[in-house]
Amino acid sequence: MENLEKSNRPTNISQQDDMTKKWADRFSIVLVGKTIKSVRYLYTVERRDMGWFKKSLVIFFTDGSFIFPSSDNEGNDAGAYFTSIRDMEVIPIL
Repeated sequence: MENLEKSNRPTNISQQDDMTKKWADRFSIVLVGKTIKSVRYLYTVERRDMGWFKKSLVIFFTDGSFIFPSSDNEGNDAGAYFTSIRDMEVIPIL
């Protein structure tokens, strides 16, 4: 996968459509500057409570918030993270 920051695609967020800009702005406000406290995969009981078959990695921040990927917007199952980290291009679902 090519490096997204060096992509030939528009890098100026104002070149993106209005909906994309709205969501990117919203998440920039709440995510930029956060500090990661810990990471772990969902516990089996958490996975079951959500009705999922797979477990994804959860990232916990020092302010008590957290994020984890889902396969879709409805939260139907776990999702994988794709990264630019050498030898760890994908953080898999388990």
